[in-house]
Amino acid sequence: MENKISRFKAREQGFFLIFEKLFHPEPIEEIIENACESRELEFDDYAVCLVNGVEEHKDEIDGEISAHLKKGWSLNRISKTSLAVMRLAVYEMKYEDSVPDSVAINEAVELAKKYCYDDSRFINGVLGAVSRE
Repeated sequence: MENKISRFKAREQGFFLIFEKLFHPEPIEEIIENACESRELEFDDYAVCLVNGVEEHKDEIDGEISAHLKKGWSLNRISKTSLAVMRLAVYEMKYEDSVPDSVAINEAVELAKKYCYDDSRFINGVLGAVSRE
């Protein structure tokens, strides 16, 4: 599929899939296939790249996030929407050389403002700390 949507929309699609994966143990390919069939969706290539990358590097990504949480906090304490946004952004920051950290953080904050209610400052702080390392 040729990219026909904005990078933000592709990230948003990736966020939805990463979020959905938090609730389902099946492989991400199956989640994508089910979403395409049941909801008649078509995913952008970049969205699929993001989701596959997050799945492939999930342990390292979660380690990065955990290392920058306040004392006493753990991944279990973070809302699933916020975790999905941060996983996507950390993946882009660490593994997508074409995406500057500032862009990954800004796009994550925009997703957070749209889907995570009051967590955008928290997400910005964690991602900023990851970026500075």
